Amino acid sequence: MDHGSRRNPVEAIGAKVLGNLTYIGGLSLLLVKTMRWIGLGLFTKKVRLDGVAVSTQMIRVGIKSLGVVMLVQGFIGMILALQMEPPLALYSQQGQISSIIGIAGFRMLGPIITAVVLSGFAGASIAAEIGTMVVAEEIEAMEAMALNPVRFLVVPRVLATILMMLLLTPIADLMIAAGGYFIGKIALGPEVYREYWKSMRDILKYRDFYTGMIQAGVFGLLISLIACFEGLKVRGGAEGVGNATTMTVVYSIVAIIAAAGVFTVVFYVFKL
Repeated sequence: MDHGSRRNPVEAIGAKVLGNLTYIGGLSLLLVKTMRWIGLGLFTKKVRLDGVAVSTQMIRVGIKSLGVVMLVQGFIGMILALQMEPPLALYSQQGQISSIIGIAGFRMLGPIITAVVLSGFAGASIAAEIGTMVVAEEIEAMEAMALNPVRFLVVPRVLATILMMLLLTPIADLMIAAGGYFIGKIALGPEVYREYWKSMRDILKYRDFYTGMIQAGVFGLLISLIACFEGLKVRGGAEGVGNATTMTVVYSIVAIIAAAGVFTVVFYVFKL
């Protein structure tokens, strides 16, 4: 056995840390470039944002995933109601199911579950599309024609994903609430559904909605950035494209959960 080719644990840990820092640095650089082109498009006349490209990507990213998002969120609401009814029934508090579903759905579950669905539905598609363009040398052809890939490929996908996350999240929130009401109506009894909507309306505050929307925008940014970054760094033909789509979903979900944890701490500290 060639012991010289094996890394000791310290070297392995160091390589892993440096690899993660390199990845984060690459994402940060792509974010800066993307924000620069968006800023130029919004505040100068030299650069024009391609509305057609953005709307096309919005249809691909959001409209086609609407049914999946609604279905998943509806089931989430049903599951929450069924899981909470037995322990709350011990204290005759079944009427609080709507309050819990409303706060959990609007503040966290709506944006998180929507983002997870989009990471698999749209993120993988974006990574595969851009990765295929890299393998086919279309990116090099664009650069040869003085067309910046970030401006023409990344910016429309980032804007579309953020916008569709902001549009899909309120629908997801309502589907979670409706799922809870539906299961209460058919299975849990009048203690749950009689005052369901009134109790939810009374407990929810504006901050429950806008904190969820803030998270939705950030999750959309993370999904699109990771997908575009993975697509742009594809190497090795079809196998590289496959790896990019897989890692896009994995990294997106990890980033979404990590960001949700950070937001939870921040909102708790500032009493939001």
